[in-house]
Amino acid sequence: MVKVDVKNSKSFTDEALFDKYLNKALEAFDVLDAENGAGNDFLGWKHLPSQTPSRMIADCEAIRDAWKSKGVDLVVCIGIGGSYLGAKCVIEALSHNFARELRRKDAAEVVFAGNNLSEEYLAELMDLAEERNVACIVISKSGTTTEPAVAFRIVKQFLESHYGKQEAAERIVAITDAHKGALKTLSDQEGYKSFVVPDNVGGRFSVLTPVGLLPIAVAGFPIDELIDGAKKAERALEVKSKDNPAVVYAAMRNLLFQECGKSTEILVNYNPKLTYVAEWWKQLFGESEGKDGKGIFPASVNNTADLHSMGQFIQEGSRIMFETVLHVDNARRSIVIESDPQNLDQLNFLAGKHVEHCNHMAELGTRLAHVDGGVPQIEVSIETLDAKRLGELLYFFEFACGVSAYTLGVNPFNQPGVEAYKKNMFALLEKPGYEEATKAIQSRL
Repeated sequence: MVKVDVKNSKSFTDEALFDKYLNKALEAFDVLDAENGAGNDFLGWKHLPSQTPSRMIADCEAIRDAWKSKGVDLVVCIGIGGSYLGAKCVIEALSHNFARELRRKDAAEVVFAGNNLSEEYLAELMDLAEERNVACIVISKSGTTTEPAVAFRIVKQFLESHYGKQEAAERIVAITDAHKGALKTLSDQEGYKSFVVPDNVGGRFSVLTPVGLLPIAVAGFPIDELIDGAKKAERALEVKSKDNPAVVYAAMRNLLFQECGKSTEILVNYNPKLTYVAEWWKQLFGESEGKDGKGIFPASVNNTADLHSMGQFIQEGSRIMFETVLHVDNARRSIVIESDPQNLDQLNFLAGKHVEHCNHMAELGTRLAHVDGGVPQIEVSIETLDAKRLGELLYFFEFACGVSAYTLGVNPFNQPGVEAYKKNMFALLEKPGYEEATKAIQSRL
């Protein structure tokens, strides 16, 4: 199970204050457990692991197999925010770092679109599609969100022009609302296979729904093991205790923010496969806590690489931050450093040691240096980076986010602030119905 260690933060506070915040976090735990707090109509994620039907897993795997039988080697997954970050982080974490260069053919390559409005990106995606055998997963409750809707219009036209409408319909799967919306209507009209985005699960909590499970399955990874790991975390975290790792994490991060002025949390990893786990985590906590003039700003670094870029600021810059170090106990591969007769690099003292041992010592040395420099730390650790442990980690962060946001005093499950940019964008694009807004915003330019 995920472990949380806060010993490197305790020198910045005292036991009585930490105990106070543990009690605050336990009160927030009760709200989450009773499902009577703000946003309680979006708590469907809490029991997804234990309630995921085996039929859903089988349906995802059936689509994987059907597309494989057609020779599909490229799947374009269209979505934005939580509709792509969950799948992206799992696929990146479980993939061989050089799968594309090695031209691995055991599963389709999954690429993502609809998460930006870059014309160059979409044009270059079409360059890739011209060379490959393509299918598409489109994820949107409404079907009208601008970024994914633009991407889907382009990809849909490509599929229909290359394979014909009937075959294209077999190469498109929609994950959308059960009853309404533009994408639901189109799916019914065209006969797309479809999955439902549950009404009670927000996008950033949706990785364990078909939103995440289907792309992950198509990419060739064991979604049953991902669910099993999340199920283990669900059972462990439902126990009310001051030792509950989600409670401990929520308590310490709120203490550091509210009592020590640490307004930025940096998620630190020492494995490049975890880069997109950090991106997913940033949306999860940023969108859940950043409201009502409150919230801890979520940032991330990839060490040891970023020690040569951000290390100086973290060591000696503004003392506004704390670090949450994502630690993996055991590597899944093994390389031992050999002795060199010339020893020009003066590294023979490392001969016979595993590279991961050096990585862990770099992590430990950095953590000690940063604590000495005034940066508190929380350690979140997993045994190894596989599907089960990743399922544990994702569910842990989701549950801890709910506890932490309620401890902070905000609704973890809404995001009213994201509508402002959309209104301005629609006005600037002169969308019908926005005529007055268009005049008003153009007067400001």
